[in-house]
Amino acid sequence: MKAAWYRRNGSAQEVLEVGDLPTPVPAAGEVRVKLATSGVNPSDVKSRVARPLNAPLIIPHSDGAGVIDAVGEGVSPARIGERVWVWNGQWERPWGTACEYICLAQQQAVSLPANTDEAAAACFGIPVLTAIQAIRLAPALRGKTVLVTGAASGVGHYAVQLAKLEGATVFGTVGNGERAAHAKSAGCDEVIFYKSEPVAQRVLDLTQGQGVDVIIDLDFASTSLLLPQGALKKHGTCVVYGSNNPAEVPVHFRTLLWNSLNLRFFLVYDLAPNDRQAGLDRLQALLHEQKLKHTIGARFDLSHIAQAHQAVEQGQVIGHVVIDL
Repeated sequence: MKAAWYRRNGSAQEVLEVGDLPTPVPAAGEVRVKLATSGVNPSDVKSRVARPLNAPLIIPHSDGAGVIDAVGEGVSPARIGERVWVWNGQWERPWGTACEYICLAQQQAVSLPANTDEAAAACFGIPVLTAIQAIRLAPALRGKTVLVTGAASGVGHYAVQLAKLEGATVFGTVGNGERAAHAKSAGCDEVIFYKSEPVAQRVLDLTQGQGVDVIIDLDFASTSLLLPQGALKKHGTCVVYGSNNPAEVPVHFRTLLWNSLNLRFFLVYDLAPNDRQAGLDRLQALLHEQKLKHTIGARFDLSHIAQAHQAVEQGQVIGHVVIDL
């Protein structure tokens, strides 16, 4: 089968290889998916650049979609031919979705509704499930104000949509006018240009000096600096799913304590079983009801996987980057 892989950390052009590998055979409890698409997420790029390898050869990417073409012992043969999307394809294992076939536990292959194509489905495992869990960890949002940092990012665009579906007023930080338009297409009521505007002051202006009720945050290293400036209302909640500084992030303890602020952290790869199932159920309902907008910003052939990684790394594509297999 055709596949892409790397054997060491480094730049996309230097370490990514494309060639042939043996087609895998599903073990007991597994399904094999003939993949049509593979999603490229920022975490895939970060893994290739710096995450220690857990095997001699790594096939990257955790998200993808396709059709089950074989099953292992204990899995119903009726699943053969089922259109599915997959999650955690390359989490704590070396075999991801940048290849023609993947074998994984049957519960990691989720039925794909007929009204959803494989390109959109290549964005579900990390971007959509992250946004869903972030909204789930926030208090009830109807009538509340929400700040989504990185509102034009893959996760942020979905988080804006979900917060609006819950009845919130949503503000979003963006980097430029094109990204502002993208955030507004998701339902953002107001955008804040974080490169040229004082974010905390703009939030205070938009909330009559109160701060927002909830922050959905992709970069705690930056957002932690907004808290002492009053961007989050007293008794408010900041839900964090990422940080551009993965090491130590200082927090202003007095601000947290005296304002009774709530910080919630989570890693989408490592959700508790009940949270995972709740997220899957919510996503399936949203898909059947056609409530979500999906934006595919660029598509590449597997032979151009290095360019796909560079597109994500450079942050110039608005929407998701997908590889066609």
